Amino acid sequence: MNTLQDLQCFTLTVAEGIATVTIARPPVNAQNGRFRDEIIRIFDLLHDTPEVLAIVLTGAGRVFSAGADLKERPGLSGEPGAYPRHNRLVRAAFACVMECEKPVICAINGAAIGAGCALALSADILIAGESAFLSMTEVDVGLAGGVKHVLRHFGQSDARLMIMTARRITGPELLRMNVVSACVPDAELLETAMGIAREIAGKVPLAVRAAKRSFNLVEDLPLHEGYRYEQSQTVALSTSEDTREAQRAFAEKRKPVFTGR
Repeated sequence: MNTLQDLQCFTLTVAEGIATVTIARPPVNAQNGRFRDEIIRIFDLLHDTPEVLAIVLTGAGRVFSAGADLKERPGLSGEPGAYPRHNRLVRAAFACVMECEKPVICAINGAAIGAGCALALSADILIAGESAFLSMTEVDVGLAGGVKHVLRHFGQSDARLMIMTARRITGPELLRMNVVSACVPDAELLETAMGIAREIAGKVPLAVRAAKRSFNLVEDLPLHEGYRYEQSQTVALSTSEDTREAQRAFAEKRKPVFTGR
């Protein structure tokens, strides 16, 4: 990852097909322009890195991300065009996680507030530490936003409860609401997420990427159209060498060897 030697807000490691992206902007991992530029660069690069099969996203310290850095809020400057530029970059910082073709497992450690909450909800699979919580605090300060991100993982009533009250939804409550796949002791959080990443990394890479594309595309499609797209993905995969290898390995009771073709 020689093109990412200048990171100031993140650390990145890659081992055994798994990339670990750690937010590292103390004291509370707040998101500013530099943060957003770096996360876009990181996830765009991982998108195009064949040896990366799954990604774990987490935060350093006791906070996942406390949200946007208010010192950079464009409304304070009054500069014409500042808000459109700012909003475009914010959208891209979340979209790069959602659109990255590799599955992203978010290990939520501590607080994920506002933009931090939206970033966590941009991931594919969510795991929470017992001390973690999600909170959208916009209504407390006269702002709005995050509804669509919240609706990706929350049911309708719980989404409205979260947005309209600005409550902190803790790890155990997130599990009860089916927002996260697991709530584990903080000391076990990263290893739990890594275990899921390793499991995904052992599957047919082309099929995993196709599955993520399907989730992103069919989310807002009617059942008939969504399933028809999924069937087209299966047809395309059926002729790939990795699919043939997976089927041969299953029949021969051995571990498959994938080539990405």
